Amino acid sequence: MGNKPKTPMPLSERAKQFLPFAAVKGLTEALEKKERALLRVEKMVLSEAHTDELNQKIAQVKKGDIISITYYDENEYVQVTGTFLGINKVYKSVQLSTLEIQFEDILYID
Repeated sequence: MGNKPKTPMPLSERAKQFLPFAAVKGLTEALEKKERALLRVEKMVLSEAHTDELNQKIAQVKKGDIISITYYDENEYVQVTGTFLGINKVYKSVQLSTLEIQFEDILYID
């Protein structure tokens, strides 16, 4: 029995051997869902003193100031920095250049 020379694999087929392999379909999604559930944070109830302090800080901010706000958003606290545009008294929110944040969701203002 002689050795037959192997025909080289086409370049288009070679790349397939390096593709990621998922042994169990849906495992990655299930793990991400579980991780989000574990990282879930309950919204804190602020004391009256802390609320008063936030109100004072909001009153001192001027239109055009750059501020950082830590706020509650979908089971986690997020910090965002943006240009202060004003207060929406109807919706009880602070308007930044990037988004609008409800007063009740704000934890810190810097």
